[in-house]
Amino acid sequence: MKLQSTLSMFLLTLALGFTACNSEEIASSNTEASIETTTQSATTNLTAKIGNCSEVPGWASQNGSTTGGGSSAETTVTNYAQLKAAIENTSVKVIKVSGTITVTTRLSFQDQTGKTIYGTSGAKLVSTNQTKDASGIINIKRCKNLIIRNLIFEGPGAYDTDGWDNAILDECTNVWVDHCEFRDGVDGNFDIKNKSDYISVTYSKFHYLKPPKAGGSGGSDDHRYSNLIGSSDGATADRGKLRITFARCWWAPGCKERMPRVRFGKVHLVNNFFNSTVSNKCIAAGFEADLRVESNVFEGVKTPIDLMSGYTAVTATDNVFTNTTGNQAGSGTAFTPPYSIVKLNKTAVKADISANAGATLGGNICGSF
Repeated sequence: MKLQSTLSMFLLTLALGFTACNSEEIASSNTEASIETTTQSATTNLTAKIGNCSEVPGWASQNGSTTGGGSSAETTVTNYAQLKAAIENTSVKVIKVSGTITVTTRLSFQDQTGKTIYGTSGAKLVSTNQTKDASGIINIKRCKNLIIRNLIFEGPGAYDTDGWDNAILDECTNVWVDHCEFRDGVDGNFDIKNKSDYISVTYSKFHYLKPPKAGGSGGSDDHRYSNLIGSSDGATADRGKLRITFARCWWAPGCKERMPRVRFGKVHLVNNFFNSTVSNKCIAAGFEADLRVESNVFEGVKTPIDLMSGYTAVTATDNVFTNTTGNQAGSGTAFTPPYSIVKLNKTAVKADISANAGATLGGNICGSF
């Protein structure tokens, strides 16, 4: 009888323990739900947390999604010759960059499919060249299904010689750039052009630490122009392309303009942070630009949204403007994304992006969302 009583008490305690655990899980789930919302999608093709590597966020989830080199064997590179060889070798599918590599001649990455390039903690690609022809770090052309993660791209500083950007996507499809840092590019930090499509840029940081060099042949004495989408109004082959998502990115101190400046594209800017006090303007809607700007934070900047001539539409909703001057409003009704993406509440954006944007990971892993 005593044994039966003891057993009954043990079972009761165990049941109460499970109840308590379940209650904690439910409470935790409810807390997470309270700080996140999800954009509504017109389709069932959804994307989930950016922190889940198998669930690609934004536009790069479309058109068959983006997987990069997947679980293929890694090739580790520690110097320029090794990096160049690995990039040019179509059999190498995953490149692991370790340490600081000085790029002596701009890397050319062309006509490949299914590749990942990522950095270990602190991995950096550096260029010191400010000339028109030899500047820039990497030119990526006619490539498909790429992942670039956890790398620092460091240029020598802005100098308007009509030179090259730290990185360029040219006629590329399905690219996910995640947790990268682009700083001090000669012509710009990171441009996307020439029919590139289905691109997602997440948790990446753009800024300038070095003072601009004046007197360049291009005419601008301060060319800290970070991100150009679409090369010219005459590049009409870009119509129907340049579908790009910028989610949880940081346009940080030093950026002057082009955060980004868009032509033609359907560009979704969600949960980004802008705080460059030297800015002239941030997001610029250029010729036939179709932009959705939602739940971003603008702090201490000029002209958060610049409505240029010939844009298609800019929908601006649920953004935060603190100590800003110039236009904050959109105009017209922009596209509806064909995907769903988890959003931070706008009150959580600044702290989250300040802590996590850039090359803040330990390698080819996805940061927690």
